[in-house]
Amino acid sequence: MPFLAGALVVLSLLGSTLDWKPARPDYAWSFPRDHWARTGFRTEWWYFTGHLQTAGENPRRFGYQFTFFRVGLQPTSPALDSAWKARDVIMGHAAVTDLTSKRHRFTEILYRAMPLLGEFGDGSGPLVAWSRPPAGSTVRWSLHWNGRGFDLAASDENQDFSFRLSTRGTKGPIFQGPNGYSIKGGEDGAASQYYSFTRMATRGRVSIGGEEHAVEGVSWMDKEFGSNQLGARQIGWDWFSLQLDDGRDLMLYLLRDRHDQVDFANGTLISREGQARYLESGDWSVRATGTWTSPHNGARYPAGWQVRVPAEDLELVVTPEVADAENVSRILPGLAYWEGPVRVETAAGDRLGQGYVELTGYAERSRPAL
Repeated sequence: MPFLAGALVVLSLLGSTLDWKPARPDYAWSFPRDHWARTGFRTEWWYFTGHLQTAGENPRRFGYQFTFFRVGLQPTSPALDSAWKARDVIMGHAAVTDLTSKRHRFTEILYRAMPLLGEFGDGSGPLVAWSRPPAGSTVRWSLHWNGRGFDLAASDENQDFSFRLSTRGTKGPIFQGPNGYSIKGGEDGAASQYYSFTRMATRGRVSIGGEEHAVEGVSWMDKEFGSNQLGARQIGWDWFSLQLDDGRDLMLYLLRDRHDQVDFANGTLISREGQARYLESGDWSVRATGTWTSPHNGARYPAGWQVRVPAEDLELVVTPEVADAENVSRILPGLAYWEGPVRVETAAGDRLGQGYVELTGYAERSRPAL
């Protein structure tokens, strides 16, 4: 459930009269076709996070994030005879967190989806999406379906990092909600179509600070699309993707209202065999154990959590690997959210797994425009 950020302010100019498709509980899924763009829905994203490391006795460890967003400008292609016409905006976010140096690097792109700047594939070939890189960089961003997973690449020469990774699904696709219908609140239509590959074997190369590293690890992939997700009273969410060493995976989200209280919550526990158990809010709990204040904008985020799923005998301590994993936009002033790798342990400090946490709506003016 990654953060579709302030690029959606462009939609406010269009009003609410456009005929966008709603998410439906009876959506007819078709794989692999649904890995490609689902035009007609207002918003869509392909989201990857993962833990990577180099080989050897003292491995260099990294966390990474890569997201392509499709932001619909109108449901159908404009009736214009022009190479500059666009029905969508393509937005991308990428980050690398160096767990050795404890430094987090973030970059972003935002273009009209058109042949000169970036495009979404139509399913006739492996290309899912591509875009030009940030200004001053030369290697374009890309996402391809490779038959068993996704190949992805991002770079920013100004931020001095890049990665090129290949993933292979070992579990999934997993529907997040019955038939992939993920409810986000009590309002009509507040939902998305949502599936995940919760474990993807990953190999590739990470370049950072002028050094290139061969890496291997495990990734998590989310695909969501819909047209109306956050309710008027909701300001953001806390989202957890946890990969446990016993083979189970756990996705949890808490949507918060304007008083910072939980407005809606849901989750999924996936067995090592890939079977999903859907969790209602009463089946689990998350309690923040600390806070972190951003030196960039003064936003105060939770930092550290106790996660409990009593029926599954899960008592988890979730701790950020790096305190400052905030993504602060340079394109859209005021937009910021926290997205970082976490470790999962027992109360005694024994390792239980790893994961990622995303925290949105804490910085001023950063409510996701969904």
